[in-house]
Order: sequence, then C-alpha cells, then structure tokens
Amino acid sequence: QVQLVESGGGLVQAGDSLRLSCAASGRTISTYGMGWFRQAPGKEREFVAGIVAGISSRSGMTNYADSVKGRFTISRDNAKNTIYLDMNSLKPEDTAVYSCATSVLAIATMNTNLYNYWGQGTQVTVSS
Repeated sequence: QVQLVESGGGLVQAGDSLRLSCAASGRTISTYGMGWFRQAPGKEREFVAGIVAGISSRSGMTNYADSVKGRFTISRDNAKNTIYLDMNSLKPEDTAVYSCATSVLAIATMNTNLYNYWGQGTQVTVSS
C-alpha cells in the first residue's frame, strides 16, 4: 500500500506560481512512474505531467500535457519520497483539483487506468 498526500494548493492570480508537493508513505516511490492529474468541475480527470521511475534506465524523463508544456515542471526527490509540480504562469483554466498517483508501470503513462494509488487532491484556483 502507498499513501499519497498532496499539499501546496491555494488561490492565486493569473500569472502567479505555485509548487505542489506529493508526499508518499508506505513504500518508496522511486520504483514507480508518477503522475500529476487534475479535474475541474464538470470535466473528466486529465493527465498533467509524469515522471519515469527512479530505478528505470530512463529515470528522470518527463512528459507533459500540451496545455501545460513550458509552464509546469514535474520533479522527484527520492530521498524525501516526494514528487513536486512547479506551476508557473498560471491561467484561470488551470483551476482544478490536482492529484498525484503511482503508475503500475515504470514509465509515466497518460492513461489514468494505469495508475493504482491516488492522493486525495489539493485545490488550485486561479483568478483572472
């Protein structure tokens, strides 16, 4: 079992930055591909960013949704068993509940069905 707890959300203005954290317990997350997802009211959950497992030969490789590419950065600190999402140049359309999750694969797939452990989420609200 893996427990994931997100933090760092809040209310910000357009153009501001936030850093989200996802702290894991129960198992080391270095063996997992990890992802950040978001869900806005009335919309389906969508992939935001992913990072390859720390034990993979492709460790550190990342991928992003087109909507956040160049603005968001995902990273991991294996020593702290934590992943981060640095969000810059925030837009009102980034408003959503952001959740982190562990992938059943070492890669960071965009397929939500391939993630098995999820955090409870943290709210990010961007005002115009």
